[in-house]
Amino acid sequence: MSPRRSTVARQILVLQVLVVVVVVVGAVTLAYYDARRSQIAGARDRALAVAVSVADTPQVREALRTGSPSDTIQPFAEDVRRDSHTDFVVVMALDRTRYSHPDPAQIGKPFIGDLGTAPAGRAFTQEYTGTLGPSMRAVVPVFADGSGAAGGRVVALVSVGITMQRIQDALADRLPTIALAAALVLGTGLLGAWLISRRLRRQTHGLGEGEITRMYEYYDAVLHAVREGLLLVDTEDRVQLLNDEAKRLLDLDDSAVGRPVADLGFPESLTRAVLATDSRPDEIHLVDDAVLVVNTAPARWQGREVGTVVTLRDHTEIQAVAGELDTVRGLAESLRSQNHEAANRLHTVVSLVEMGRTEEALDFATEELEVAQLLTDRVVGSVSDPVVSALLLGKTAQAAERGVQLRIDDRTDLSALPIEQRDAVTILGNLVDNALDAVSERADRVVVVQLQGSAAGLTVRVSDSGAGVPAGLDEQVFRRGWSTKTSDGPVGRGLGLALVVQAVRKYDGRIGVTTSDLGGASFLVEIGETA
Repeated sequence: MSPRRSTVARQILVLQVLVVVVVVVGAVTLAYYDARRSQIAGARDRALAVAVSVADTPQVREALRTGSPSDTIQPFAEDVRRDSHTDFVVVMALDRTRYSHPDPAQIGKPFIGDLGTAPAGRAFTQEYTGTLGPSMRAVVPVFADGSGAAGGRVVALVSVGITMQRIQDALADRLPTIALAAALVLGTGLLGAWLISRRLRRQTHGLGEGEITRMYEYYDAVLHAVREGLLLVDTEDRVQLLNDEAKRLLDLDDSAVGRPVADLGFPESLTRAVLATDSRPDEIHLVDDAVLVVNTAPARWQGREVGTVVTLRDHTEIQAVAGELDTVRGLAESLRSQNHEAANRLHTVVSLVEMGRTEEALDFATEELEVAQLLTDRVVGSVSDPVVSALLLGKTAQAAERGVQLRIDDRTDLSALPIEQRDAVTILGNLVDNALDAVSERADRVVVVQLQGSAAGLTVRVSDSGAGVPAGLDEQVFRRGWSTKTSDGPVGRGLGLALVVQAVRKYDGRIGVTTSDLGGASFLVEIGETA
């Protein structure tokens, strides 16, 4: 970054200073012109009031009747001028001859200026330049009877004036107040602009507009390009940002921004994870039909927590493949175990032959083959789908290794599979695994599987002799994270039954749990016409 760059805060400061200066200059100019107009209007009103007062004075009218009016009027007019702080009080005849003037040399000379409507009996005001310079003056009539009534006889005129210089001097006395007010406004404005600039500089981290623009462009491009869902939650547990992938995975839209996380309808476990204040790496959560890997971590800036960053990855396909892989692994382990058992049995048969006990060797081998073949024939005969058959045979071998008796109910009859094989493996495999875990610590270890289905519907029942589901937890057992195991397990612990629920809902089926005839739990899944 160039050290000479102009930051946004600095640019805003300059603009604000310019605005403040322009506003203050404009306000001062308007205040000056308003004060000047007020002074001129005040001078006009004062000159008119003094002129009317002089015209209504009996002493003036009596002096007009004498042969030398100036002897009385001049001293009286000067006294009024000084007392009223005006610049001239001139009493004149109708022919403009002055009877009084601040300059005695002007007495007897004609009055300079317009008389307007005064000779006709109506007061008149104007700004005019006379012997004393520019002035605001008023000219009023003097009536013979002193009544001032319209139509009365006018015998003289009175003109009172205030020079523009006096008005300017009075205006100059008000300028310090205007200047002080302007200085206060300017100082306040500049201080406010500086404080705003300082705050803006902190919020923008001293960046210029070009840098902010590029950062936004990069940020927007990254949000749309990243293949992981990204969710940002502030310290008030409100969503502040989510990218396109997060909208898709969580089935949200732009209206989610600014809303509390608790109001978005997430599963309870996901809501707790998003609102967690500690880091939670690679948690697995179910959201509708998706399996998500969720990472949450506090977001901090300069040691201050600003919210939580949540990343989301779609784990649905991987989870399905992992389930199938677990099944294959179980089959492989079963085959390996059976290989060892077959080797042991073969060694036994060979030893019996070597000992010359051929008949006993033949009986032993035939008995073992009949038991294995009987189980295979029973499974294949009642279950037409090869994947489900292989799963049952593998789970049977796996159960035998764990000392569990896995029985296939005599009523099992699966002529067709109305759902995808992958979903069938998810449902049956997880229910059997759950049952095997439930009886692992029991003395009587029995699991019974019953399958009934056709192209129209499917029923799966898996019962065990375990401890069963605690009272009142029939609904909670299907939530993600629920488990009867007390030991610490992986992050995905308790996910099996939740995956079963997800697969069942995919086909609008239903699932429930009751107490089995064996004393443990009995899980029933119904899909299609059986639901």
